[in-house]
Amino acid sequence: MNGDGQRLGRRHLVTGIAALAATTACANSNAPSPSTTPGVPGYPPAQWVPANITNFTPANRPTSHPVRMVIVHVTQETFPDTLMLFGRPGYRASAHYALRSQDGHLAQCVRERDVAWHAGNTRYNWRSIGVEHEGRIDEHRWFTDALYERSAALTAAICHRYGIPVDRRHIIGHNEVPGSDHIDPGPLWDWPRYMRLVTAAF
Repeated sequence: MNGDGQRLGRRHLVTGIAALAATTACANSNAPSPSTTPGVPGYPPAQWVPANITNFTPANRPTSHPVRMVIVHVTQETFPDTLMLFGRPGYRASAHYALRSQDGHLAQCVRERDVAWHAGNTRYNWRSIGVEHEGRIDEHRWFTDALYERSAALTAAICHRYGIPVDRRHIIGHNEVPGSDHIDPGPLWDWPRYMRLVTAAF
């Protein structure tokens, strides 16, 4: 990685850690948690782009069900099309978060307390946070430094919030969900790099 890339990496990690600190401060105050306030993202500074109510299950997690893992996806669609599909009535799929490839821009589509329909397995849906990444599994160009770094900061914040261990048993790909017929995030997803970034941000 060149010098510019190293500076970019540090900047994204610092941004993620600052956001984590803000989230933790909210959790320790009498103010409502951002993830339980309607229309407010659970991870600042995400853009709130709500999925249609027909595409997720309203819930009261972690009171009703513990959140035990993060599931990594690749969209096979563009970022705008992904948000459009999640907002379409009757699409019957969603994720809590979606990230844009070019700059790591983050959108939240489902509150963390609610159950996004992303895993293709009801039990896993109820106990996970789904994170979509713009791209196609067979095109390396989508997996940018910004995408990895912003996603890793997000996943670290989620793991901190729910006490999820930062390991590959609890941070998994869609292809690793029992019964899944999906192969994302695919062979080009760099798991060792991603886990190093999550650990550093955590």
